Amino acid sequence: MKRKTILITGASSGIGAGMAREFAAQGHDLALCARRTERLEALRVELQSAHGVRVSVRALDVTDYAQVFEVFEAFAAEFGSLDRVIVNAGIGNGRRIGKGNFEINRQTAETNFVAALAQCEAAVGIFRRQNAGHLVTVSSMSAKRGLPKHLTTYAASKAGLALLSEGIRAELLNTPIKVTTLFPGYIRTELNEGAGKLPFEVSAEVGARALVKAINREPASACVPKYPWTLIGFFMQHLPLPWVAKLGG
Repeated sequence: MKRKTILITGASSGIGAGMAREFAAQGHDLALCARRTERLEALRVELQSAHGVRVSVRALDVTDYAQVFEVFEAFAAEFGSLDRVIVNAGIGNGRRIGKGNFEINRQTAETNFVAALAQCEAAVGIFRRQNAGHLVTVSSMSAKRGLPKHLTTYAASKAGLALLSEGIRAELLNTPIKVTTLFPGYIRTELNEGAGKLPFEVSAEVGARALVKAINREPASACVPKYPWTLIGFFMQHLPLPWVAKLGG
């Protein structure tokens, strides 16, 4: 497998860190960014020691939009090019609509969609200049349908990201730039550590391995893990709304 330079946002923990470990084990160089630089630095030392790959880390708050462009361009200049950018940073918070929690829902929508838009803009700008690259966005199985309760804003933000990715893919058809949208099922990470047992959940390690396997195929989209989430996604999109209203815990 040709060595690639892969940028991952939200890489300090969870599936971001898990994907970094998987890609490093495959011999790829990494550009890692997140808010928690002490975790990034520890991950950098771990991966360079274990796999001998080149790892660069930078602080990034994806809701600081000017900083998104600055960090992406700095990584591109440092490595000479970026082969793949994984838009992974996001939050899983949310509250019922109309219950006085607009600020929490606003933060969720902004981080998962507007900040993702900034990352896509920065990445695709670099890819256009290079005339090559692979954009990967991490959506969610919740994007397959509008969901009630605390999932409403989260699901909507991830659906917006999925459609944004599809629009970018449509524009870049028949070019050397590829776009992949991932729809992960329940993967146990810090984002959901307070939740009880989740249906068909897998560990962060298993989830990251499945995500990387899907990414390396460069599909237009993929439910991850493939089984049972591809089938579940089909049924989610076709359930009557009263059934959907029972979802969300």
